[in-house]
Amino acid sequence: MDRKETIIAESLKLFSLKGFLSTSIQDIMEAAHTSKGGLYNHFKSKEDLLSAVLEEARKIWRENNFAGLDQIEKPVEKLKKLLENYRDRYLKDTTKLPGGCIFVTLSVELDDQRPHLTHEINRGFAGLKAMIKDFLDQGKSAGDLRNNVDTKAVTEMIFSIILGAAVIYGLEKGSSAADNSINAVIRYIDGLVD
Repeated sequence: MDRKETIIAESLKLFSLKGFLSTSIQDIMEAAHTSKGGLYNHFKSKEDLLSAVLEEARKIWRENNFAGLDQIEKPVEKLKKLLENYRDRYLKDTTKLPGGCIFVTLSVELDDQRPHLTHEINRGFAGLKAMIKDFLDQGKSAGDLRNNVDTKAVTEMIFSIILGAAVIYGLEKGSSAADNSINAVIRYIDGLVD
């Protein structure tokens, strides 16, 4: 890992644990074993570093959550696998994200303090909701879900549980309550199958 990658990886960990505003440049320099010049050689500002961290966080999110989805044909089963991956691979990735879901942490922290920085995070949340709805709509069209399923309402519920599980996991630094939340939504989806 080169210096820039190290700075991004260590900042990702710190931001997931402490948030963006509570992480100082000094914290980042110490964690990455670099100087101020070494840091600013790669990043114009802390906000520039945040952009790189968010890009890496999106990569980690995709790697963890999309694992195995391409092996599954049925959209509802893909959705369930996404939820299982979120529970088993993403939330529990304490090596890269020791504080839990960085997107939830930053969204809550930055929304009031630095709303211009939450645009990218909110765009990601909108993309996740669209993907969930797409899986449900495709499942309904294929006859895998009951005809009376309101895919928009179910999407909102699933998305809320995903965010809630991340908050619970971050607060408890353990997985049982978050696991129970994700397991409950998977059972709920099974109940919608025709």
